Amino acid sequence: MSFTDKVKNEAEELTGKAKQAVGRATDNERLVAEGQAQETAAHAKQAGEHVKDAGKDVRDAFS
Repeated sequence: MSFTDKVKNEAEELTGKAKQAVGRATDNERLVAEGQAQETAAHAKQAGEHVKDAGKDVRDAFS
């Protein structure tokens, strides 16, 4: 995973957490749900990047 991708995913995750916190503080269920969705998407992207990295490691081991 490149450093840029890591930073983008972390920023998206933190934005999701912030939206959830603001939504809870203001009793805004839509904002809480939006934040949860954004955080989940960031986690999925991170998992995809880890899979790509593992694939590269396997490919390099057989080279």
